[in-house]
Amino acid sequence: MRKLIIEAEVSIDGIVNSPDIWGEIFRYHSADVTSHLHSLLRNADALILGRKTYEFFAQVWPERDDENAKKINSMPKYIASRNPDLPLKWNAAHIPGTIGEGVQALKQEPGNSLVQYGIGELTKTLLGSGLIDEFQLLVFPFTFGKGERWFDIIGPCDFQLLECKPFSSGTLLLRYQPKYTS
Repeated sequence: MRKLIIEAEVSIDGIVNSPDIWGEIFRYHSADVTSHLHSLLRNADALILGRKTYEFFAQVWPERDDENAKKINSMPKYIASRNPDLPLKWNAAHIPGTIGEGVQALKQEPGNSLVQYGIGELTKTLLGSGLIDEFQLLVFPFTFGKGERWFDIIGPCDFQLLECKPFSSGTLLLRYQPKYTS
């Protein structure tokens, strides 16, 4: 069964990665952080994206021409949207059926990991359905002070720490596994 990994980039005060803070975040994309992100993508077969992330990514990534962009642009993307008529392009398709059923079916297919970028409503739904295998949080060493915090979106949940890895820029990789209760 394929793993579903959530990758999110946050400031030390928990502000979720958004265009508002990218300028700050990119200052800390040292060579070792970039290498980690390349590795995550190399081991993934497809992306699962919420509508907002999809719409933004579909504008930005096709214009880029680096190793990550080539991988992201070529891989299948499965989009969660309440609008079944949302026009999709960029090698994208709607998640079939309900979010839970569709993602569960994708996880059952042979292959490598599925990756969801960012944290939002889709993450909350997937976590509530017990479908997330791992969170990979890149915590950047600055506070932003305003914006949406991922803890506000997710609500109460327990996690098991899998890894804590510092990078040369002061950024931390925190890998967590959700603790699901029956």
